[in-house]
Amino acid sequence: MSQFPDAKFITSANAPSQFLPDTGTEVAVAGRSNAGKSSAINVIVNRRQFARTSKTPGRTQLVNFFSLRDEQRLVDLPGYGFARVSDAMRRHWGQLLQDYFESRDSLTGLILVADIRRELTDFDQQMLAFADSVALPVHVLLTKADKLKRGKAATALLQVRKALDGAATVQLFSALNRQGADEARDTLERFLTGP
Repeated sequence: MSQFPDAKFITSANAPSQFLPDTGTEVAVAGRSNAGKSSAINVIVNRRQFARTSKTPGRTQLVNFFSLRDEQRLVDLPGYGFARVSDAMRRHWGQLLQDYFESRDSLTGLILVADIRRELTDFDQQMLAFADSVALPVHVLLTKADKLKRGKAATALLQVRKALDGAATVQLFSALNRQGADEARDTLERFLTGP
């Protein structure tokens, strides 16, 4: 049973003028393409195909607004990396994301999705910098934890915690076996209720 039975897609934005009114609270989810962001969102919200998954990395190319409850939203941000897009599109995304972070008073937290088998990427660092610039709390999901043996996963978790040096909280997560789903949901709830 989903904690968000009335959750639904509202709209997509390709420019700041298309963002929803800046009311209530919203939590952004960001992740480099192929880190498993859509799958993570679906598990956290406990709804199949809530955020559309794809075999083609980088399908999220717009800022997608979802209603979770009245005046509480989840915002799926575009990810890039393996996405085959032009440099101009990457620059557009970068500016769109910067505008999003700088303009949203309703933004109360960022969930950053990163593949546990890769080090934090330039994209991840950029998201952390955006969040830091507006004093936004960040929670990192190290996805695909099922792909590593328990010892290696624990070591990777410690390494990321050390690298972040308190800039974000971190957990192991697997959309496949739902490892860490409750912890991720608790974090989303905490962010939604605001400071």
